Amino acid sequence: MELSKLLEKLYSKFLSQKTKDKSEQFILWIALVSFIIHLIIIGLIYLNIISIAEPSKLLKNPIAAIYTPFSFILIYEVYLLIYYLPKSTSIYISKQYEIIALIIIRRLFKDLSDLSLSSNWFNMKNDLQFTFDLVASVLLFYLIYLFHIQRTKVYRAVKNNKEDSLSIAKFINAKKWIATALVPILLIIAIYSFLNWSIGVFESNETNHISFKNINNIFFEQFFNILIIADVILLLFSFFHTDEFHKVIRNSGFIISTILIRISFSVSGTVNTVLIVFAVLFGLLILFIHNKFEKKLSEEMEETSKI
Repeated sequence: MELSKLLEKLYSKFLSQKTKDKSEQFILWIALVSFIIHLIIIGLIYLNIISIAEPSKLLKNPIAAIYTPFSFILIYEVYLLIYYLPKSTSIYISKQYEIIALIIIRRLFKDLSDLSLSSNWFNMKNDLQFTFDLVASVLLFYLIYLFHIQRTKVYRAVKNNKEDSLSIAKFINAKKWIATALVPILLIIAIYSFLNWSIGVFESNETNHISFKNINNIFFEQFFNILIIADVILLLFSFFHTDEFHKVIRNSGFIISTILIRISFSVSGTVNTVLIVFAVLFGLLILFIHNKFEKKLSEEMEETSKI
């Protein structure tokens, strides 16, 4: 009973509607201020008022300044992912897809400031990658749209017996515990990543240059590792709630999709983009087939009730 009260207290503190609204306002203000600060720093470097030996590409072009506020907005999107975890598994997964799509959009802002704009567009590695990311962002947008359509389809008749209601309540409590634990983890990783990123922008030594080569992966690479662990724990808890084949396959498929997204952070170039698109496509197909199962079982239940 005490654990239940503690859960509700922590959940209300970290993941209530009120906290969500306050977090949104807070992040938006930080995003706005960080954008202005980033622009000011770029201007000071351009006017030689401050001097940085071999400054980062993020400090050379005003377009790159968009990268900073977008990073804070992405952090808020991760918070929303955690916020929706206890409410709906499919919304939670769709948030993962939205985040990875936004990461590609953020990468486009960064790469826009480094385009060659030559007649040999398709022979330039950076320009070609930019083209692939443009196409991938549109494709991901459409795949996420299809995923939203599929996740809103409900076919099964709701069982109202006491045992099922108790099972669902326990599963929701398990998701609340996981979501509540993820909030402080999110904050710790975000602060640590931001400090490392800030140091890296202003340092120009070779070691730092290598470590910041894949700057788009900072924070998200570590966080998706944690998400995989959380998803596996959720899968195990889901067996207490249901052992229906199509639901087990759906939940397992979502974990595979998350793992594919995590693997995408370990590679670069075209392979990275292909892995991301395939991860979302795989999740969409899993949900589509799951809904086919649900529809078929719903029709069978209706037929049985008529007999």
